[in-house]
Amino acid sequence: MKRFLLFVLLGAVLNSATVMHAQTEGLWEGYDGEWAHVSSQLISLAVAIPADKYSWRPAPGVRSVSEVYMHIAIANFYLLSITGPKMPADLTSGDLEKTVTAKADVISWLKRSLDAVKTARAQLKPGDLQRKVKIQGKEVTVDGMYLRIIVHDNEHMGQLVAYARMNGIVPPWSV
Repeated sequence: MKRFLLFVLLGAVLNSATVMHAQTEGLWEGYDGEWAHVSSQLISLAVAIPADKYSWRPAPGVRSVSEVYMHIAIANFYLLSITGPKMPADLTSGDLEKTVTAKADVISWLKRSLDAVKTARAQLKPGDLQRKVKIQGKEVTVDGMYLRIIVHDNEHMGQLVAYARMNGIVPPWSV
C-alpha cells in the first residue's frame, strides 16, 4: 500500500511539473520567449472560445471578443510598421475591427500579426533596437516599440481572460 501511495504521489508531482512547465514556457527567456508565451496564450484562448461567443461583449459600447482580437492584430501591424515593415496590403479598411467577426478569420488575422512581429524581430541586426523612430510626434527606439507591442498584447490578454471566465470558459493553460 505504501508503494502504491508513493507511486501515486510521484505521478502527481511529475504531472504538476509538466503542467507548470507548459504554463511557464517562454517566461524569463527574454523578449523572444515572452513573445512566444503571449502568442501561444492568445491563440489557445482564441481557439477555446466558441464561435458564438465572438460577438459577446460585457456591456454596450465595449469591444466584443472578436473586436478585441482584431484590435490586437491591427495594433500589432501598425506598431510594427513604425519600426519599418509595411502594413499588410489587405489591411485596407479602418473598419476591420468591426467587420472581421468570424472566428476563423479573426484567428487568421491574429496569427498573421503575431508571426509578423516574431519574423520582423528575428531579422533585426545588432544595433537595430536602438534605432530611433517617430510615433505621435515623439522619438523612441525600435526596442521601445517592441516593448509597447508585447505590453499591449498582454494587456488585452488579461481582458480576454476576463471575458472568457465571464462566459464560463477556462483558459486552456490554467486547467
